[in-house]
Amino acid sequence: MIDVQNSTDNRGIEIQKVGVKEVRLPFQIKTKEGDYQHVLANICFTVSLPMEYKGTHMSRFQEILHKWSQHPVAENEMEAILGDALEILEAESANLHIDFTYFVKRKAPVSGRESLLDVECFFEGNKKHGERMEFTLGVKVPYTSLCPCSKEISEYGAHNQRGIISTELRYARDKECIFIEDLVELMEKQASCQVYPLLKREDEKYVTEKAYENPKFVEDILRDSVLALRSLKDNGLQWFSLECENFESIHNHSAYAAHEETLG
Repeated sequence: MIDVQNSTDNRGIEIQKVGVKEVRLPFQIKTKEGDYQHVLANICFTVSLPMEYKGTHMSRFQEILHKWSQHPVAENEMEAILGDALEILEAESANLHIDFTYFVKRKAPVSGRESLLDVECFFEGNKKHGERMEFTLGVKVPYTSLCPCSKEISEYGAHNQRGIISTELRYARDKECIFIEDLVELMEKQASCQVYPLLKREDEKYVTEKAYENPKFVEDILRDSVLALRSLKDNGLQWFSLECENFESIHNHSAYAAHEETLG
């Protein structure tokens, strides 16, 4: 049959990204323990298109993704997927972005009751023909913050709130990225207290008092997070982006702080 996509286009415009978006597939994400976790992935998968071609072959993206959805995926597999795209679609560059919810094991601080903390994550890979992939890991870590000003001026109590640290990292191309579990733990330590899915009464007492003894503004959490990520420089971290948002309990708006840094 006639292949219209391979016909010539005369407008002289190279398309930087063309492909499929909002693709939902079951995927397997490699864990720190060496096994894998089943997730529902929301995927955007694109390649560059030379100016002389009218279109790309959309079905081939799905074929590649279906094959790789049967295997546990981490950084190396992301590069292999992009390598397949470059070869099969005869492209000069390819991009793959995978959003998913990842579950981290949690034990309540006093009772020891086990539960699972849901964390929104993404993997993103950019690869050019003949070059190593640039990989980005993103996580959104929930936390508790307690207001230092409220604690200082009040005779008793202090207002607190739940917040989110949105973190994006890029490592040197010859270094392995940090595990999701380790990054979540590192970010949680910068807040007034961790968030736990399951708490008994003795645990609730613990987290309330821990936050009260460790008050932090959104600026404090951001600055402490910056210092924590700078400590990963010797492990190959080259760039990071941070956003901290406190969902205020006494205001109808959020407190927000952000920072981006390249580690030379």
